[in-house]
Amino acid sequence: MRAIPGSPPVEWRIEPGLVDYQPAVAFMEERITAISEGRATELVWLVEHPPLYTAGTSANASDLVEPSRFPVFQAGRGGQYTYHGPGQRVAYVMLDLERRRKDVRAFVAALERWIIGALAAFNVHGETREDRVGVWVRRPDKGDGIEDKIAAIGIRVRRWVTFHGISLNVEPDLDHFTGIVPCGIRGHGVTSLVDLGLPVAMEDADAALKASFVEVFGPCATSQD
Repeated sequence: MRAIPGSPPVEWRIEPGLVDYQPAVAFMEERITAISEGRATELVWLVEHPPLYTAGTSANASDLVEPSRFPVFQAGRGGQYTYHGPGQRVAYVMLDLERRRKDVRAFVAALERWIIGALAAFNVHGETREDRVGVWVRRPDKGDGIEDKIAAIGIRVRRWVTFHGISLNVEPDLDHFTGIVPCGIRGHGVTSLVDLGLPVAMEDADAALKASFVEVFGPCATSQD
């Protein structure tokens, strides 16, 4: 899923503090328009949000267990309900598939490889399942066959430019996920790097994500903003 030769490196931007959801979506809308018109480079934008729930285009109202717990936003991306909050790294991925490969399934598979590669830096074996979206880890400490979700994927594509992206649980409050049925999947739990017993700081997770991104998607350049 690398860009064609001669393409500029992807901008890699880490936003400090907590970013409100609606301004983040507005920024993405503006940026993908600029990318599609050739006025801006591709961008991976790493943020943390205050606690909130988002509903994808396939969200089932019955999966919003506690509608008054946190703000709920219609996300416009694919998928169902997700939680975002402090301690979770959200990576908004704005790539031009015209420069890469005009294949949405291949793009999602590349996102999965990216996450799995980043987890491997901490000796965590991430896996995908054909009947369940996201990236999963086996939990033999909880019993045979138990798997927890550690990362979610939800994207949208407009004029072959991608937006929205992935979320990786580094050290969020896992109790916050109980207000929804995450991604509409029942019978499975949610975990994080810290919940797995790994003292991973957000900076460590970002470094692993960047290294794996380069392997899967190609060069990136850290923003100086």
